[in-house]
Amino acid sequence: MPLSFALSKGRILEETRPLLARVGIRPKEDPERSRRLVIDTSRRDLRLIMVRASDTPTYVQHGGADLGIAGRDVLVEHGGEGLYQPVDLGIARCRMVVAVRKGFDYQSAVAQGARLRVATKYVNTTRQHFAAKGVHVDVIRLYGSMELAPLTGLADAIVDLVATGRTLRENGLVAVEEIIPVSARLIVNQAALKTKRAALQPLIDAFAEAAA
Repeated sequence: MPLSFALSKGRILEETRPLLARVGIRPKEDPERSRRLVIDTSRRDLRLIMVRASDTPTYVQHGGADLGIAGRDVLVEHGGEGLYQPVDLGIARCRMVVAVRKGFDYQSAVAQGARLRVATKYVNTTRQHFAAKGVHVDVIRLYGSMELAPLTGLADAIVDLVATGRTLRENGLVAVEEIIPVSARLIVNQAALKTKRAALQPLIDAFAEAAA
């Protein structure tokens, strides 16, 4: 049975391609264009499993894939249970931040104990962040166009990923707090690491060298 490697389309796949090439993994079809969800590679002992970014940790945790690549944002939100994270690949870098409308006095609101409405798709991470600060929040789950929430009065703040900050600026928002720096990690199923170590360890070592 070949090893299964979970990947998501988009930025992570784009930035992973050079790493895959360096470790000798070449998809037999273009994952971005193919409708196939299981793609063979140049290695007979490894196939790619194309999943949603937010599902990657779940597939690896429960054995649907032996290993995969996921952003730290997804891993923190997921909780990371049952996952070995041996390599920070240093790709897909960005920051998870709290952002508000220009002119909104975030620091005063926090200091005065105001109950903030925060829109995000990172519900667990957001709750944990504000709980650690002793700030009361009502979390509103959104899946896209996060910047609209403060502009329409739906929320006082958002928690989202920022790379350059351009989208925030163009929508009159400013980042007021960084929660975590984000990059993509190689993740491995812990049970597979024990039963398939002979196959997995050379891959882990190759990715560590490629990312160095």
